[in-house]
Amino acid sequence: MIYLDYQATTPVAPEVAAAMQPWIEQNFANPHSPYRAGREAAAAVEVARDQVSDAIGLGGGSLAFTGSATEAINWAIKGTVEKAPSGRNRVITVQTEHAAVLDSCEWLEGRGVPITRLSVGSDGLVRLGDLKSALDDSVALVAVMLVNNEIGVIQPIGEIADLAHQAGSLMLCDAVQGLGRVQIPEGPDLVAVSAHKIHGPKGIGALWMNKGAEPAPLIHGGGQERGLRSGTLSPALCVGFGAAARLAAERFDEDHAHVEKLWTAALDAFGAGWIINGGVEQRYRGNLNIRRENIDAARLISDLRDIAFSLGSACASGSGRPSHVLRAIGLNDGEARSSVRLGFGRYTTEEELVGAISHINEAAEAQERFAA
Repeated sequence: MIYLDYQATTPVAPEVAAAMQPWIEQNFANPHSPYRAGREAAAAVEVARDQVSDAIGLGGGSLAFTGSATEAINWAIKGTVEKAPSGRNRVITVQTEHAAVLDSCEWLEGRGVPITRLSVGSDGLVRLGDLKSALDDSVALVAVMLVNNEIGVIQPIGEIADLAHQAGSLMLCDAVQGLGRVQIPEGPDLVAVSAHKIHGPKGIGALWMNKGAEPAPLIHGGGQERGLRSGTLSPALCVGFGAAARLAAERFDEDHAHVEKLWTAALDAFGAGWIINGGVEQRYRGNLNIRRENIDAARLISDLRDIAFSLGSACASGSGRPSHVLRAIGLNDGEARSSVRLGFGRYTTEEELVGAISHINEAAEAQERFAA
């Protein structure tokens, strides 16, 4: 199988698997226990916490491990609204956000919290003028992702955070697709990240919090994480996340150059007849969302079972509905259903990428012949 779905998840790095192994087999102690083995596990968790914080690169603040980035986002949004002063509870977000943001906002809206959802241009980018017009002293939080998970466009997070702060609001950045791939700009008060998008294990995420921006707890119990998030931590998962974050920081330039090379090779291989969805310049190049007129993308995936690629977000792939992101940038249902997403990165070779695209082209041309 040729794996081209790096936005859904990434292969676990060998270095990460090796780092986790002792904490799965021998060093199984509860990191919250007072005896030696527990203290050793706790020390390993703290090393991992520093490694993830360093990879985020914003300095200061604190970081709490969570069960996923989805949990971190839910916590950041709901916990910020819960702590907000009276009269300041509105949330501003963007129509192209991940379901973790949009569904959290919908849940709050059902409980009387006002939500503003900003539109985007055909390039997928939010218009800063629209955000500025929407901001006032009723806004508690502005939630915008750094790199879009479906089309890869990079939002101007620094400028968004500045506008939010000028209005007295906090800013949440979903950096799940950005960590290790692009630099996270200064400015956000809250940053959600995930291990399995940077060649780490599934089942662990984190929320970085600027001092004073910590949300109210979402999960109650033992208060293990800074008194803010309860639940026994897995040293193995924390160590894996830390190792993946350290590796991503060390390989940042190398990974970036490799992805740029793959992007160029992919565009050459697709050739004429395909249209890129979303802006090209302000974009992470390891995400290629592309369409061809009148093809059935779902059938294309079914016909090419030895190639792992997608229609868009893994979270919504089984819904049968056209992508909300593609509709938000102006595509009609037919165009959205003619679109596929290829995600590639560290362990993708140019040979396998070009070979996979050759098979995709052949399958698309076969569809066109049968339709004629």
